Amino acid sequence: MPASYAYLGPEGTFTEVALRTLPEAATRELIPYVSVQSALDAVRVGEAEAAFVPIENSVEGGITTTLDELVAGTPLMIYREVLLSITFALLVRPGTKLSDIKTVTAHPAAQPQVRNWLKTHLPDAVWESAASNADGARLVQEGRYDAAFAGEFAAARYGLEALETGIHDAENAQTRFVLVGRPARPAARTGADKTSIVLWQRDDHPGGLRDLLGEFATRGINLMLLQSRPTGAGIGNYCFCIDAEGHISDRRMAEALMGLKRICLQVRFLGSYPRADMQPGEVRPLFPGTSDEEFMGAADWVARCQDGRF
Repeated sequence: MPASYAYLGPEGTFTEVALRTLPEAATRELIPYVSVQSALDAVRVGEAEAAFVPIENSVEGGITTTLDELVAGTPLMIYREVLLSITFALLVRPGTKLSDIKTVTAHPAAQPQVRNWLKTHLPDAVWESAASNADGARLVQEGRYDAAFAGEFAAARYGLEALETGIHDAENAQTRFVLVGRPARPAARTGADKTSIVLWQRDDHPGGLRDLLGEFATRGINLMLLQSRPTGAGIGNYCFCIDAEGHISDRRMAEALMGLKRICLQVRFLGSYPRADMQPGEVRPLFPGTSDEEFMGAADWVARCQDGRF
């Protein structure tokens, strides 16, 4: 396997900035790809050891392009995550004034994060989506658009200047990025972990989603992301992307996954990995018997019963 990481490019994306915060990135060749799909496919076909892509932001939630790529196709696994605070600059060709801007571009995930600023300062500007924020900067450099929302650090790379900086509609906005590789043993348990899965129901029935969520609730497992995505099989057919606190090696999580495997049409395990904020999961005992000690004690009791030692 090549000692390289693919990432959503071109150079100058927030993805690249987040990727370079990983210590192991210094020992890998970092290769930009034009889309999330092409970066993940590079891993699937063996062109790259892993891919680094955005998966969620604090304004709009899950990045649907990434979620859909992880839901479909050859299975991949998440091994690391990174949180990056996001603020935009309005990049233009030198000499451009705000009144000159008729067209703007950026990645689709950027639009909800600058929508109000755009409405206030450039209400008549036409928005066009780009493959990434840095690609939008490149398109401005080529003269195809008047301005791009991107990281201020991308200005020098594309011969642009930052006409406005510190642009964001929501304070403390963050984007979550994940390092994705081919399936293997999950990252070791740290005590501050997250598990990601995708669930498909056997059929559509009243209380179906409640049944799925009940496998977590009865074990005191907190969910950090729940997002439905269409399966492509028709209107009303959805799968569910879930992030939950805990590691697959935790007894409570293992039992929840076993329960889901029994009742779901399909379960895709996307990995257990350290949380970027390194905050230990908080057990919320909504029901009796959900503490770690009670899970371990119950397992020990069953083992003693099997041995005739009760």
